[in-house]
Amino acid sequence: MAPSALPRQFALDINQAPKPSLHNFLPNGNEALIDALNQSIARWNSPAKTASHSIEGRWFYWWGSAGAGCSHLLSAIANQAQTLGMGSIRLLPNDPSTWVDAEHKLSAAVNPAPIIMTVDDVDQLDTHQQASLFRLLNLVHASPHSFVYLSGHVPPAQLTLREDLRTRLGWGLIFEVHPLSDSEKIEALSRAAKERGLILSNEVLPWLIHHFYRDMPSLMALLDALDAYSLETKRAITLPLVRELLQISGHTP
Repeated sequence: MAPSALPRQFALDINQAPKPSLHNFLPNGNEALIDALNQSIARWNSPAKTASHSIEGRWFYWWGSAGAGCSHLLSAIANQAQTLGMGSIRLLPNDPSTWVDAEHKLSAAVNPAPIIMTVDDVDQLDTHQQASLFRLLNLVHASPHSFVYLSGHVPPAQLTLREDLRTRLGWGLIFEVHPLSDSEKIEALSRAAKERGLILSNEVLPWLIHHFYRDMPSLMALLDALDAYSLETKRAITLPLVRELLQISGHTP
């Protein structure tokens, strides 16, 4: 069957990586952070217990290099809040509209209903956003039913933000997010392929690590697409098959 005649849905699957969650984040080296986040999420629906917990159980800051998964974890928290029907606030420095009603929403929240707030790339906040975040953190601190999760690219002590805000960012639990090494990614992909019953030629995974998106959700999505494409074409998963699928999907290595 000619490649052009193949159902393009298999190729489109490459661009449909699963929504970020704690479940599809590979914790290698970050087990303590994932455990702390799961414990924190467990408190969302326990307002009576939340009130007795210190701020460390509901105030988090993590940092890491590009590709380490900091934004993935924030999105996972926001997605979980949405799934559970929680009130949530999601703040990004490049989306000014998200900041407009944040203070009103947080201050107007009716206890004991929790509010889940996530803030990405705090090191890129402008002067106005820094002032807004300072006020928001004061509101979170005053409410035992509010939770805040923040991330940046450096630890709080190295942030070039206004001093009172920088200090507050260090009030809760602080974690460094450790990225997976290439060998750890290959090991994880090999394990996922084995669970799917896939047999990959030896050169496939090392090639993908250097020629495709390097984040694990995208790599896992590609693995699923290769599984479907291999079944449809009745061909083994070799490097030529991978290149063919990427070409059909518009990903030119």
